[in-house]
Amino acid sequence: MENSDRSQMWRLTRLRHKNGKQIASCSEEMRVKRRENEKALRQARRDRQLVSKRLLLNEDEDISMETIPADQDVVSLLHKLQHSGPERETHLKALSKALRDSSAQLTFVNQENSMHLLVSFLTGSNTQCRLHAIRCLHELSHSPHPSVAPTCLPATSYLLTYLSGQSTKFTELCLYTLGNLIPDSDVVKEKLLAQGIIPALASCIENQRHHLAVVEAASFTLSQLLQAKDAAETIMSKVLVSTLPSQLLSVLTPDPQFGLAPAIECAWCLHYMACSQNGKELLACGALSKCSSLLWSLGCAVREGNQDEGLELLVCPLLRCVGNLLSFCPANSLTDQVGDVKLVVALSAFVQAYIHSRPALARESAWVLNNLTAHSTDFCSALLTHNLVPALIQSLAFSEGINTMILRVLANIANKKKEFCVELVQQGLLSSLCATLKMADAEMVTLSLEVLFMLVSSSPQVTEEFVRLNGVSLLEAIQYNSEGEMRRRAAYLLEHHLVFTSSSCTTKT
Repeated sequence: MENSDRSQMWRLTRLRHKNGKQIASCSEEMRVKRRENEKALRQARRDRQLVSKRLLLNEDEDISMETIPADQDVVSLLHKLQHSGPERETHLKALSKALRDSSAQLTFVNQENSMHLLVSFLTGSNTQCRLHAIRCLHELSHSPHPSVAPTCLPATSYLLTYLSGQSTKFTELCLYTLGNLIPDSDVVKEKLLAQGIIPALASCIENQRHHLAVVEAASFTLSQLLQAKDAAETIMSKVLVSTLPSQLLSVLTPDPQFGLAPAIECAWCLHYMACSQNGKELLACGALSKCSSLLWSLGCAVREGNQDEGLELLVCPLLRCVGNLLSFCPANSLTDQVGDVKLVVALSAFVQAYIHSRPALARESAWVLNNLTAHSTDFCSALLTHNLVPALIQSLAFSEGINTMILRVLANIANKKKEFCVELVQQGLLSSLCATLKMADAEMVTLSLEVLFMLVSSSPQVTEEFVRLNGVSLLEAIQYNSEGEMRRRAAYLLEHHLVFTSSSCTTKT
């Protein structure tokens, strides 16, 4: 995984010492900036699953403040901090701003005893000094230089201890600092695991479940751990035996006032667990039922025209989680685990809503539909009962891998019952197959031949309808112009299912 992408994240609390107009203007500007940065970060994660870092800025800072002291000012500030005095708070605050510069970060960590000095302020009795010290560490954790992370090791045990503190703002800073340190160094990751970061995160989410900013930060930090290359071998088992899966599921529901961010982070964590061959443990926790229920709710919102910003960023990890969990679910308990066959309505809504604007998400929705219908007659029947098949058939005209996945879904339906084949033909599938058989995509043509075989095997009337649509000439063209599997399938259909019908039709003509 890459870890070169960096993203700032803005957290808003009440602004002090400004008049009403300034507060409104600055707050709105910061909200817009935060939304843009968070959306870019999650979009990158959704598309490429990047390990990212986040910078949590002071809520009372002017977003235009970009002046950074030079490297020598870092050395000067360190010298001043080594001597007692009432200005320590001021110097620490200045140091935290100076450490936003990447070269200043290297200068700081290369100074003798600089980290131990910072840790002494972090563990001291002065509350403001502790806050400024954690901000310094937070800036260092956001460094683009991987060599900086290991120098922060003297502070990690204290950061974990502070996760059980009373100040939510301080806890949030500790969490994002820990999350930023994890991707850069295996040494840091292993040390944190040994120091008990997993039970600490579980306890943090449990105790702070009503403080959604902390829940979001804790879930982000966990997701950084779960994305490690060796997570399946060294981390996943520890997470699954902890209370984290149940804690994540308990806070998965979006809050209408706070927004989607905490639920998005939780959903990504569940996705990383689900795709690591540990699906049975998550099934036992009720993950499939919970995620399916939330997808159903989101699907209803999308069907009603909800275009809220960022909604698709929650849909994506939920789809991936459900799609992977379905592969672990026994066919005879599928309906019980999912909870309601109407999930197919939500999935179909996602396909239609995102097919133009976000085709990758439409494809993932179709992938979940495929997994859902592969071994379940009930879900196949639900697609027909809720009249969702015509819209799916129309989607066969789209590329981006959507049409092949949709055709697999239709093949699943056709494979269940001959009666379903007849219904598919009545809803227009046969004429659409005549179009897909002409496509240049070999996979699409091969799948079309497979579905056609099931349809014509189901009823003589279907065979006659296919001949009436000039389907024989299409198969002959494939037989003569193609090779391998496509040629064999076309020849088999002509020889075993269409030869007499074709001759009969010719005689009548």
